[in-house]
Amino acid sequence: MFRSPSSSTAPTGSTGSTAPAGSRRPRRTAVLVAAVAAAASLTAPAVPAIARTLASAPAPGPPKPLVKQPVATGYGGAVSTVDTEASRAALDVLKDGGNAMDAAVAAGAALGVTEPFVAAIGGGGYMTYYDAKSRRVHAIDGREFAPGRMRADSFVDPATGKALPFDQAVTSGLGVGVPGTFAQWDLALRRFGSRDLDDLLRPAIRLADRGFVVDQEFRDQTAVNEARFRDIVPTRELFLPDGRLPEVGSRFRNPDLADTYRELAKRGTKWFYEGRLAEEIVRTVAKPPVDHAATRIVRPGLMESRDLAGYRALMRKATHVAYRGADVYGMPPSSSGGSTVGEALSILSNFRLDGRDPATALHYYLEASKLAYADRGRYLGDADKVDVPLEEILSSGFARERACLIKPDEAAAAPVPPGSPDGSYEPCVPPGTQTRALAFEGPQTTHLNVADRWGNVVAYTISIEQFGGSALTVPGRGFLLNNELTDFSLQPPPPGGPADPNAPGPRKRPRSSMAPTLVLKDGQPKLALGTPGGSTIITTVLQILMNRVDLGMDLPTALSFPRATQRNTPQVFAEQIFIDWYGRDLAARGHRLEVFPGPPAGVIGAATGLEILRPGLVQAVAEPVRRGGGSAMVVRPVR
Repeated sequence: MFRSPSSSTAPTGSTGSTAPAGSRRPRRTAVLVAAVAAAASLTAPAVPAIARTLASAPAPGPPKPLVKQPVATGYGGAVSTVDTEASRAALDVLKDGGNAMDAAVAAGAALGVTEPFVAAIGGGGYMTYYDAKSRRVHAIDGREFAPGRMRADSFVDPATGKALPFDQAVTSGLGVGVPGTFAQWDLALRRFGSRDLDDLLRPAIRLADRGFVVDQEFRDQTAVNEARFRDIVPTRELFLPDGRLPEVGSRFRNPDLADTYRELAKRGTKWFYEGRLAEEIVRTVAKPPVDHAATRIVRPGLMESRDLAGYRALMRKATHVAYRGADVYGMPPSSSGGSTVGEALSILSNFRLDGRDPATALHYYLEASKLAYADRGRYLGDADKVDVPLEEILSSGFARERACLIKPDEAAAAPVPPGSPDGSYEPCVPPGTQTRALAFEGPQTTHLNVADRWGNVVAYTISIEQFGGSALTVPGRGFLLNNELTDFSLQPPPPGGPADPNAPGPRKRPRSSMAPTLVLKDGQPKLALGTPGGSTIITTVLQILMNRVDLGMDLPTALSFPRATQRNTPQVFAEQIFIDWYGRDLAARGHRLEVFPGPPAGVIGAATGLEILRPGLVQAVAEPVRRGGGSAMVVRPVR
């Protein structure tokens, strides 16, 4: 499918490498820790045996109520999500003659039931879509935007002049952006779907009515939120039935959400954005339904009815870079996913990555990430509101100028300064003097991929930001509202400093790292990929692409391989098994590796992907272990 690593273009005065040291299949932190103990005395060449061990390692705790299959290969269409019920909903649509966009919306609605802490209709997301009829890639922006009354200092406490404590910004009406998911579904189906929304909501309605079996992951996510959920009356009533955490093996029902979906199926988008539901959302944001006995500070938000009425999902031009003979498409601003993945790939294209020397290749990956994140922090924001030099950031000239700063045997001290994507590029430039701190992004998101029998492909990332979003449930409606506005830079820059492209502002979309990615070869789709993980999304997608394209790993191995993330911070955060395998060699080059603090601790991302192996034959791939494992399905499996 892809050009072999040996045919890559060599850089100016550089050598490099990266090896398919094999596959490890992590997803629950305890499994990762156990795997590390088993692998501690082994070197990278022994990885395949360890990968087999990890793949078969049982997750701790009670057995899962549903069997999740992480890899499926076959014909007629394919889907990969984090959840079996959502994958089944999409697969049923495909079997019934629906197309990829139809199936993606059905899966998204089902995830709103089974993954309510990350995928509610109170949030937003991004889609990239390959349309087989026109042979074009489209980007569909369903990102939330800020209310019209939002200002650059809206998150600043006037008493201190400092940004609000982060937990107070999150659990508040102030952090709630105008939801974009439902408008995005409506736009996507009108442009590319073949089924009506009411048909596609039916599987999720049935699921919400009958309920699903609680697994350990759902209970753990509820437990993380227990204290704040108890303080918000409708949230406590919904997610802490009888005042207790849901038990593993019990059935969780959400009849309020089923009724909300029924009304949406009947009344459509206008009811959500201009009708009664809009009024209820605004009331919840303006007067958070906090228990009178609670001591938690839950600030009201700035949202008004006109903000919901003015929301529109948007068609965007996807980002594009050429890489090793393939075309990589991603999400443009306000997402930084497409631009930062694209810039890092363009930097890496200046180096030959050799699977026989994995430590050197990983060194280049970490250094390219470091440089791309520096530029992300300086230049990326909502391109409808600020000037983003996107074309120059993705240009080969800028990439070579940045690549020349990478030393083959020495890591640059982080944070590194941003470059100057000004169209005038020298072979090398001296380091600058300014950089910007990495803003916090919650890692709790979800991603799904769908391909149909006609060759259409969707990569779709959905989020309400934190696990549990703002913790504000719209009373009687069964869904949580997001806290996506905390993705803005909460503290204004100091006087005289450069303007922050991600400062809050009216009707502005906060910067995101979501990176639904499509890869084409000779004009035909080959890969679809994405992951949750906040600002680690970009490095996870980048590392999987490098594993697959440069290192010759198959997609299941590339996706389950140990991960590290470098986001222009002094430390490289990594999964423990990555440190065990590569830590010594990378430390010798000056990298400081530490275990990723989470949440969840020690686990980076929870990716899903699919690959078209040949015309009609698709392999769907999900995590085997990380965060409980994912679910891959195909219409007609290969026996």
